[in-house]
Amino acid sequence: MAISETTEKVAFIQSDAVAFGVIMAVLGLIFFTSSRKQGFWHSFYKHIPALLLCYFVPGLLNTLGFFDKGSADNIYYIASRYLLPASLFLLTLSIDFEKIIGLGWRAVAMFFAGTVGVIIGGPLAVLIFAMVAPEWVGITDGVVPKGEEIWAGLATVAGSWIGGGANQASMQVLYDVSDTLFGTMAVMDVLVAEIWMVILLFLIKKSDSVDRWLKADNSAIEELKVTVEKYTKENERIPNLNDFMMILGLGFAIVALGHLIGNWAPGVILASVEEGGTAYTVFKNVGFGSHFFWMIITATIAALILSRTKVREMDHAGSSKIGSVFIYVLVAAIGMKMDLTKIFEHYQVFFIGIVWMIIHVAILFIVAKLIRAPYFFVAVGSKANIGGAASAPVVASAFHPSLAPVGVLLAILGYAVGSVGAILTAIMMRAVVGG
Repeated sequence: MAISETTEKVAFIQSDAVAFGVIMAVLGLIFFTSSRKQGFWHSFYKHIPALLLCYFVPGLLNTLGFFDKGSADNIYYIASRYLLPASLFLLTLSIDFEKIIGLGWRAVAMFFAGTVGVIIGGPLAVLIFAMVAPEWVGITDGVVPKGEEIWAGLATVAGSWIGGGANQASMQVLYDVSDTLFGTMAVMDVLVAEIWMVILLFLIKKSDSVDRWLKADNSAIEELKVTVEKYTKENERIPNLNDFMMILGLGFAIVALGHLIGNWAPGVILASVEEGGTAYTVFKNVGFGSHFFWMIITATIAALILSRTKVREMDHAGSSKIGSVFIYVLVAAIGMKMDLTKIFEHYQVFFIGIVWMIIHVAILFIVAKLIRAPYFFVAVGSKANIGGAASAPVVASAFHPSLAPVGVLLAILGYAVGSVGAILTAIMMRAVVGG
């Protein structure tokens, strides 16, 4: 065995249970300090949102070698596959659906502005580096081996940033991207998206100032917040054991239903059309072949239906607060997967990704300025693209728990346009490098 193998870094915490306990303790400490009404912590949290620390502190601990990768992956799987659908159900259950629809066309416009930002941002970033560092984008005198073309690898990032993991994987297969290049692009994808997530969360504390700069009309959002807060004050009661058991029982029953449909629906739907045909391709691109897609759709639809019934009264006992707890656990689990040292290992691709993201953000703010869309739509429209159903509701709920469903509804659009948008991006990037 080589010396390099025997000296490989070993995580300080090897146990999933201990790792989970640590991030829960971190969350508890953050909420304890953020609740201080005076002193240093009161001043600190005026400028730094608690949600950002829930994300960044586990990431810093992981970078310092506290968590084993297997533990981080396992905890993230539990959080994203069990707690996320439960939180979406519990948060969406309490919504005023008419008010959500009343948020209007600006929400959808900002989502598509984000999509356009990804589609044209990739080719523009490649064009910039083709002029200043052509070898970084695969422009060389020699022949680039099949599967190693930078434009093809970047197409997988476009799939991820517009749609999600399913679209990313489909781009790898479509363009025959090598596993090594795919892994490099996956690292860049996560790192750049996480840096933007940190900035987004930081700006939430400054959203009033951003809205004034955008000259935005956020009256519909404020009206929704007021409506929800008034409803909560008028109906909130002290929960008892029965309430908690019914909330958790129904929440995880819906999770089970989501997984059941997620296991069944993709096979049935794809089997109903000819494999390789137009309908098959469209269904795959939209996300009908994804277990995760059906899990999220099931939780959302179930909540929308039950929000019209007396089941909505569960929120009187705090169902949305439990949903928020699950969201914060998911945020910490996402943070556990962040490794800041990876920036230096793949710095060339990382710089391409940074420029790409800057273009995406610039287009978002230009469109927001033109249509006077509030920062809420900028943030959620971006994360509905870049982060999808896993992080769009996280960002939305950072503004107010009642707004989480907006993130879900916009993220669903991403599944529909992800692969088509990624293919357009790939065609343009390929044209830039002359592939």
